[in-house]
Amino acid sequence: MTTDDEFPPNDRADEPRGTASFRIDATVFPAPRQPSGLHVVATPIGRLADVTLRALETLAGADLVVCEDTRVTRVLLDRYGIRAHLVSYNDHNAAERRPRILAALEEGKLVALVSDAGTPLVSDPGYKLVAEAIAAGHRVIPVPGASALLTALVASGLPSDAFLFAGFPSPKREARRHRFEELARVPATLVFYESPHRLAECLADAAAVFGPARAGVMARELTKTFEEVVRAPLGELAETFAARSVKGEVVVLVGPPAAEEATEADVDAMLRAALARQAPGKAVAEVARLTGADRKALYERAMAIKAEG
Repeated sequence: MTTDDEFPPNDRADEPRGTASFRIDATVFPAPRQPSGLHVVATPIGRLADVTLRALETLAGADLVVCEDTRVTRVLLDRYGIRAHLVSYNDHNAAERRPRILAALEEGKLVALVSDAGTPLVSDPGYKLVAEAIAAGHRVIPVPGASALLTALVASGLPSDAFLFAGFPSPKREARRHRFEELARVPATLVFYESPHRLAECLADAAAVFGPARAGVMARELTKTFEEVVRAPLGELAETFAARSVKGEVVVLVGPPAAEEATEADVDAMLRAALARQAPGKAVAEVARLTGADRKALYERAMAIKAEG
């Protein structure tokens, strides 16, 4: 048996195929052999109980588990009684490790890619490995599960019909503000990851660029014991976290910009276009939804437009 961070022998002679298993409490479950290829496996973002059964089957049956930090992934595997060959793959060794991982795929191995927490490739170094695996003709199989950005989004209370994940803001103030300015008019909820040490600076710049009245949320330690979700205008959030420090993984969300008030000419143009496609009632409902205008006034205006022919 190889140890963590060593590549396993080609023949896997130390562990016969078909005997893989995982354990939940005192019950042992067999792990059916999954198809060969690169399996991108989501892992819990906090509570180990949030792992999926499919993830456990895949990890238990993998020939190789590629992870950011073998010590972190080992905690999850030990919890579920999984024996696996772990190899680190991170920003420091990715260029050296990638050819060997691709070679394992070429040999028909089942390789599982995980991050320290959540869904791989989201602000972690797995993207190039997946891109090169696809380019080499290997099958890439997603195994979905936990994601910090989606967990924060559904807990935020902000609109979720359209959102943009913008990763980590720059640690440099000028670059961070420039990026915020680029995103200021995007008609969607914005989601950022942030270091707890830069949270106060990030929120101060967000309030300055997006406006202090813009809706904001700070979510940290999601699914963990000290989970905290703070919802307030950005100016208020900036004041709050300028006066207190936080620990743990942080997600910052910014609500979409307020819709600009449509002019009377804009409303008339929208009504005419809607009336050309549908009955007055539906046309009025559509324009009311888009503009926030009073339905009764819109209906009267629609009838006047119809009368004009």
